[in-house]
Amino acid sequence: MSMEQERDLTKRQMIVCDHVSKTFYTKNTETKVIADLNITANENEFLVLFGPGQCGKTTALNVMAGLETATSGTVTVGNEIVTKPGPERGFVYQTTALFPWYTVMKNVEYGPRARGMSKKERRKKAQYYIDLVGLGGFENSFPNQLSGGMQQRVGIARAYCNEPAVLFMDEPFGHLDAQTRYLMQEEIIRIWEKERRTVVFVTNNIEEAVYLADRVIVLTNCPTRVKKEFIIDLPRPRNYTDDKFLNLRAEIQDVVDKTL
Repeated sequence: MSMEQERDLTKRQMIVCDHVSKTFYTKNTETKVIADLNITANENEFLVLFGPGQCGKTTALNVMAGLETATSGTVTVGNEIVTKPGPERGFVYQTTALFPWYTVMKNVEYGPRARGMSKKERRKKAQYYIDLVGLGGFENSFPNQLSGGMQQRVGIARAYCNEPAVLFMDEPFGHLDAQTRYLMQEEIIRIWEKERRTVVFVTNNIEEAVYLADRVIVLTNCPTRVKKEFIIDLPRPRNYTDDKFLNLRAEIQDVVDKTL
């Protein structure tokens, strides 16, 4: 079965951004960051939002997740209008945002614990996701005892442990060194293929976008809107030096150059 056929089987729209705009107001100024943004993400799709720095990618992600309120327009996730954060929407940040006083196990089980799940059940669930991200044996370690890549794995495990329908990822590998970043890209695809979720991933790295995505949506400069959409119909695992990969990269780069 081709990737296109697989996509046809999962065409149910999980996220719909309908004419979304966002303006920030201060005492003397107003700054429009998002202008009439229209985006959809299908169930189980890995969607990448790509655009120049400071174009409004993070704000768009925050509005979709319910961390910011749209000035106009609506965001719908799973047929419900988003008005605030919810457990069906997980978030992985560029900085890991782990609780430094909690062990790996306590960080990962935090969500189920907050929802009142029994200790036995939440420990079992947390252990599954700790093992899934390759951190078995580090359950009792604290964040400051882990490398940057390992800390990000904890953040991913914590987000998955809440079993969200949608996972938002805001440049989660942006602060990692190049070798660790490549490794984490491979890992996030492995985890996504094992535990299917709708993922919306923000990056300003073209290679990362093409490597990860089912679709790449290129955004304009601020105030951001959709410039162009690319379907990345390449088999996984992907090769950075493959001719089709390089051609897609060049195509996206050309659109970005014209956007700047």
